[in-house]
Amino acid sequence: MLPDFYSLDEFNQKLTRHLAHIYPDADIESLASACVEAIGERMYLDCPPPLSLWSQQDIMLITYGDTLREIGKKPLDILHNFLHERLQYVFTAVHVLPFFPYSSDDGFAVKDYMSVNPELGTWEDIRNIAENFRLMADLVINHCSSQHQWFKNFQYAKEPGKNYFIEADPNQDLSSVVRPRSSPLLRPLETAEGDKFIWCTFSDDQVDLDFSNTEVLLEFLRIIAFYLEEGVQWIRLDAVAYLWKIIGTSCIHLEQTHEIIKLLRLLTEYKNPFAILITETNVPHSENLSYFGNYNEAHVIYNFSLPPLVLHALMSGNAKYLKKWMMSMPPPPTGCCYLNFTASHDGIGLRPAEGLLSEIELNSLLDTMKAFGGRISSRSNNVTGKESPYEINISLFDAMKGTYRGTDQLQIERFICSQVIMMSVEGIPAFYIHSMLATPNNFDTLEATHQNRSINRYHWDLQEINYLLDKPDSTNSRVFKELCRLIRIRRRQPAFHPNATQFALQLKPEMFGFWRQSIKRDQSIFCINNLSDLPQELELSDLNLISIDKWRDLISGEELSDIFTTYTLQPYQCLWISNNIF
Repeated sequence: MLPDFYSLDEFNQKLTRHLAHIYPDADIESLASACVEAIGERMYLDCPPPLSLWSQQDIMLITYGDTLREIGKKPLDILHNFLHERLQYVFTAVHVLPFFPYSSDDGFAVKDYMSVNPELGTWEDIRNIAENFRLMADLVINHCSSQHQWFKNFQYAKEPGKNYFIEADPNQDLSSVVRPRSSPLLRPLETAEGDKFIWCTFSDDQVDLDFSNTEVLLEFLRIIAFYLEEGVQWIRLDAVAYLWKIIGTSCIHLEQTHEIIKLLRLLTEYKNPFAILITETNVPHSENLSYFGNYNEAHVIYNFSLPPLVLHALMSGNAKYLKKWMMSMPPPPTGCCYLNFTASHDGIGLRPAEGLLSEIELNSLLDTMKAFGGRISSRSNNVTGKESPYEINISLFDAMKGTYRGTDQLQIERFICSQVIMMSVEGIPAFYIHSMLATPNNFDTLEATHQNRSINRYHWDLQEINYLLDKPDSTNSRVFKELCRLIRIRRRQPAFHPNATQFALQLKPEMFGFWRQSIKRDQSIFCINNLSDLPQELELSDLNLISIDKWRDLISGEELSDIFTTYTLQPYQCLWISNNIF
């Protein structure tokens, strides 16, 4: 259940309190009025507040707008048709990665927040997708492109933009600043007011915005309002952890950043009570959890520790670290949930594994991924100057070529196991389109761009992928059809509600198991996964299955008539043992 929606008086009190915390020297009454004006008229005034924003039905697809291409056709139109024809009853939500005009970083250096990249399509194409699927769009909030009009105006001391960016003195001690990349933090710039050094957390083409300027806040409230009115329902706050800067601090997770997220949630819910705010914070586990706040920051956070831990578990055939993590995972606050994923447009982040995997285990993982064609991206430590691994860049399908012992013939089984674990864990599952399509490493584009992340950003010719998906014995078809089948089964089970109860099971190291129970307690599912390349025996009596119930494996359809027998799981086999079928 969601918290009761605020009365207008309560809303105004919260709004002024957040603003006073962030901007203590501002005229708070005037700023509050400007914020309400910027977010615009409320939507769905005649609609009661939702009882819940999600259910077990919700499954998300992550894709670029032009992952699928065909000469002479708009990529967004192609995507919409592909979703309609092949995935209409599989996915309920779609994250279309930045679809705006951009200058670099495959969309994350935005030149114009209010336009659709004409090479992809138009806002009408975006609205068409939003009519059939809950649409997630990126709000690239920490920075914009150096080609954005705001930055051009900044160079010439014009409005809007004159005071939108952060200047710093390169002689200041900036060693405490946490960096996600190895590029210089400051870029020199000739301006109408003389030479300046401008803050760039990610690259010299991605210029950080100064949220201490209230005009920047108001600009982004107008952008949020526009997205919601165009059919966007999920707002993804990209790189939001770095939003506020104070010299002498780490400039990550600062108090003002959290307060701005609270403010954005308040105003987003005011605009549209069905909207969902999700924070993208690729950081260590405990830091990531802080973005739930006290029921008042992100509705949803990414489960960033899941990808490296699942990968390690399947490479090692050992559930030790994955189980330890699950046992330490707190249930999300009321009205919040996790977004589970194992692959995305980015690499497999390693910072979320800090404190969870030992250095020996991490090094074994890195060596194995390099052997399977992967690349390792690093970041600089400002204090020591040393490079440390930041993420693994690899197609997840190719990451499953083998184990620490080398490649084998169990790639598909191992890969499907990784996806079953992901869709079984507490939260909303999100599948990267290249996982659905079993796309291998993209070495051609990697060599062309010299950007490690290109290895997992292949562009499929529509006719080619349709041919492969329609070819029953192709790897792509086998993976796609099996994942669609499993998703359809999962969507019917109330025990897989994103907020249903979850407990880790104490099984042998080669097996990872946990119990899910529906909110109404009318269904239990025991999720058992063989992480090894050898058959493993499971004593069903160890699960304490209630003898008066009838138990069945939802994946195979097999009835478990004797709950006191030994069940043999084949390599990477998964079970969803349930006492009720929906």
